[in-house]
Amino acid sequence: MINTLISNYPALAGCKDDILKAFELLKSTFEKKGILLVCGNGGSAADAEHMVGEMMKTFNLERPLPVDLKEKLTNDYKSEGAFLAGHLQCSLTAISLVSQTSLTTAIGNDVSADLIFAQQVIGYGKPGDILFAITTSGNSKNILNAVYTAKVMGLKVIGLTGRTGGKIKKYCDLAICVPADETPRIQELHVPVYHTLCAMLEDHFFGEKN
Repeated sequence: MINTLISNYPALAGCKDDILKAFELLKSTFEKKGILLVCGNGGSAADAEHMVGEMMKTFNLERPLPVDLKEKLTNDYKSEGAFLAGHLQCSLTAISLVSQTSLTTAIGNDVSADLIFAQQVIGYGKPGDILFAITTSGNSKNILNAVYTAKVMGLKVIGLTGRTGGKIKKYCDLAICVPADETPRIQELHVPVYHTLCAMLEDHFFGEKN
């Protein structure tokens, strides 16, 4: 999948090692039943939602529920349980920090918009989880505050940003800095990066060998 990514987007060749390292960090987190928190602003907020959507349900592969859970649903709730057993899918647990409209507007109004993600890291995060911070500039204050909070709470941090990495780079356990400088060009390269990570993780956890 990495080779296909580089073939389709040759500009990302220099990011190959960091993408592989990000996959290993994410895989380890999910193997230990950790969760993924994702945040971003503007177009990157849409990317955060997009990435979480691919994690939480089928992306490329079927993700049937474990047999014991399917049987329990069917036995306990008959035809309705059979419907659930046949249609629900396994997830890789991920939360978009941009989705909580009432919460984020309350934080922004009552305290500061710079804390909308950091406050959620306090609420959701625990040691061993991962914060995936998407920022084209690497300098967004509310993203930086979330990263600072995640680090002191024992979360790992993966940054997805532009060429320089901005301020966020030095605080990340791993930063994927795509080789572009303008926001639209950076975002165009972010999508195939996280799509590939999602596909690799899905294959690892739900592929034929499983």
